[in-house]
Amino acid sequence: MQYLPIFTKLDNKPVLVVGGGDVALRKCRAFLKARAAVTLVAPDFCDELVELGNNNEVTLVEAYFNEHHLDGMMLVIAATDLEDVNAQVYEQANARNIFVNVVDDQPKCSFIFPSIVDRDPITIAISSAGTAPVLARRLREKLETLIPQHIGPLASLVGSFRDKVKQRLTSFADRRQFWETVFDSSVVSKVQTGDTSAAAEQLEQLLDAKPEPEGEVYVIGAGPGDPELLTLKALQLMQQADVVVYDYLVSDEIMELVRRDADLICVGKRLGDHSVAQQDTNQMLVDLAKQGKKVCRIKGGDPFIYGRGGEEVQVLAQNQVSYQIVPGITAAAGCSAYAGIPLTHRDHAQAIQFVTGHCKKDGQELDWQSLAKPNQTLAIYMGVIKSPHIQAQLLKHGRGADTPVAIIENGTRKNQRVVTGKLGELADLIERHSIISPALLIIGEVASLHEELHWFGEKAQTSSFAQPLTGVA
Repeated sequence: MQYLPIFTKLDNKPVLVVGGGDVALRKCRAFLKARAAVTLVAPDFCDELVELGNNNEVTLVEAYFNEHHLDGMMLVIAATDLEDVNAQVYEQANARNIFVNVVDDQPKCSFIFPSIVDRDPITIAISSAGTAPVLARRLREKLETLIPQHIGPLASLVGSFRDKVKQRLTSFADRRQFWETVFDSSVVSKVQTGDTSAAAEQLEQLLDAKPEPEGEVYVIGAGPGDPELLTLKALQLMQQADVVVYDYLVSDEIMELVRRDADLICVGKRLGDHSVAQQDTNQMLVDLAKQGKKVCRIKGGDPFIYGRGGEEVQVLAQNQVSYQIVPGITAAAGCSAYAGIPLTHRDHAQAIQFVTGHCKKDGQELDWQSLAKPNQTLAIYMGVIKSPHIQAQLLKHGRGADTPVAIIENGTRKNQRVVTGKLGELADLIERHSIISPALLIIGEVASLHEELHWFGEKAQTSSFAQPLTGVA
């Protein structure tokens, strides 16, 4: 370990920044966030530093650096463009045993600035010992996606209760169990929604009695398959769940991101094969939540767009089960974007309709007259099996046989495949190319833009490092 990681309290402590440009400004702002007493020395200063000086937030000394500027200082930063000045600052500060940092000159640093994830009072620092600052920054970016914003207010709230808990629970084991209960309770979700007064009230109640664990269901849209299309909230809740109830449409890469020790229950549905009936899935969610479990009900795409999420949430509401709904990128938006097909375009389509190829057995026939109108895009979910019927009805109601179509199989995934053609050959294309689900049908003039705008899979993508961290329990 080249550097000992420590957190230093700088309230009103004197620190010196030598320099007056943009780099000095960045370092100055970091010190101000830590409430340090900052002095800057330079022959001239940028406008932002002048404004800070005029507001009495920092002390500006218009002068060239001299050793006496080090008097009484605790930390020193050298942030000038002059190597000899930076070297002078380092040598003289080091001789006085004052911690010193020369920007972008790691050998002349007795301390370094880490990359910081700031959820005050929670602070996470990441360092590469000065060898790879861009790598450290990218690791910080990964952690930023995993650590929700409400962690800071939550830490502040529970910190205000520490003395009360110590007085009430004298055993360390009892206190630890109490805090585990708190962090598994809806205190967290109350803070997340900004209702800290209700969270504080519940904390008081938890101190007075030992309640039964509270269950909750997270109805989450996982998007069409690419794990990088998950929302931050979806990822955070996936890693809090005790149980994950999932469908076949959720990709393996996304399932790798759920909490490692969570129980996994597949209720997957494939055409002609419903491994668990919908009513049984609904009841399962209720039963698991009533047992006090945090349940992640994860669905491909968006749960409220042909995902039957509405039916499941109705049952949860009827049984007084707490739930959250996290939207996902629906297949029409995700798959069309990865195929280079804009769903609307000023020259081709002024409207879009989302349609499902599967309805209730006793459901009404689709309004084919409306669906066959020109200058609009049809995005048809689950339409592979019924493609002959879809093709015939659209042609019958006036859509031209030469209308462009695109069939997107496994959209947004590594094995994505796009087949294009004309409406008059839709069913034949699906049979000839052995298209299998999941697949999305796009019918309309915009489908012709695939050849011009396709991008996914054409070259190595630069986003692989941005994938969320895995293996977080």
